[in-house]
Amino acid sequence: MEKTKPIMEKSNLNVEDLEMLNIGVVGHIDHGKTTLLSKLTGKFADTHSEELKRGITIKLGYADIILEKNNKKRYISFIDCPGHEMLMATMLSGATLIDAAILVIDAKEGIQPQTKEHLIALKAKEISQIIIVQNKIDLITKEQAIENYKKIKEFTKGTIAENSLVIPISAQQEINIDKLKESLLELKIPKRDLSSDPEFLIARSFDINKPGTKIQNLHGGIIAGILKKGILKVGDEIEIKPGIIEKHANKIIYKTIKTKITSIYRGKYSIKKATPGGSLAFETELDNILTKTDSLSGSICSKLNKLPEISKQLKLKYTLFNEVFGIKEKIKIENLKTNEFLLLSINTATTLGQIKKIKNENAELELKTPTILIKKDNIGIARNIQGHWRLIGYGKII
Repeated sequence: MEKTKPIMEKSNLNVEDLEMLNIGVVGHIDHGKTTLLSKLTGKFADTHSEELKRGITIKLGYADIILEKNNKKRYISFIDCPGHEMLMATMLSGATLIDAAILVIDAKEGIQPQTKEHLIALKAKEISQIIIVQNKIDLITKEQAIENYKKIKEFTKGTIAENSLVIPISAQQEINIDKLKESLLELKIPKRDLSSDPEFLIARSFDINKPGTKIQNLHGGIIAGILKKGILKVGDEIEIKPGIIEKHANKIIYKTIKTKITSIYRGKYSIKKATPGGSLAFETELDNILTKTDSLSGSICSKLNKLPEISKQLKLKYTLFNEVFGIKEKIKIENLKTNEFLLLSINTATTLGQIKKIKNENAELELKTPTILIKKDNIGIARNIQGHWRLIGYGKII
């Protein structure tokens, strides 16, 4: 039987021609998401010093791989989402970027509060393709593994993951990693919208120049994320919104950033044209002071004059869950109330919104931070419950 193998970098490989998938790796803290990802790709997604020190994922982590079996090739971008309960907003931002998900469950610990919360978050972001990894099977007996499998099937009954494949794995011992790779090659590729104006969701922005780099060798600021729709090419003039914050007479103004794409990378591969699917990094002509330390994360990029104006007024049609997930006790979710504050996940942006008006299942909110609002986009809704922001439902912009 031919093994599913990763393709190493080749100068003659045109990744623009490959099928693309964005896969989120989600689940409770310490269930082995980052280790699994390192075994799949050979790269640890936890690259920030604070994450390495604390042993948890704080920001979204990224890793890419090209898989091949029986002449089928597929480029896959993995997004490692935080499992910690206090980082739910970051997890929701990650869910915005993905086509499918791997839900990791520790076979010894079993289903935990954040396992449930992450599954419901995938529902909120309309992610229906899910592979369940029953991890750390090397730490339990065969009988315990079977019992844990039964509990997983019971847990997923009636949910979007009811018919999901469950793969027993030991990421640490690399057991069944190849089976997972095969399954990733079988996932359905979503239909990509190439004809609409581009929408590039910025999840990261940074400076790649090392201290002391000579002026002639400096690179422009980098924006990284996912192209939701449309096409962007090297040389395209682009705009980024909300943009730069400026203060004039004690009034805060958001100024749109305009620049040009000078190079595009999909992982380590240089490409000339970007299409939806797979994580992307655009080098721009921007001064690095504008892109360092994720200062543009949460923004949206498109060609000039193609994005709507930023807005503080949000209208949405919402759906609430029956109960709160992510905590052990059962708490019924009450309906929204006028004047209450909610935490909203809008694409890769997170902002507070105060409810001004409610009618039936429609709500009007005033946002604390102006945001790009695109009709029919999906929004995660969280409420402050017992001192933590808990996901209570989802909505669509109207």
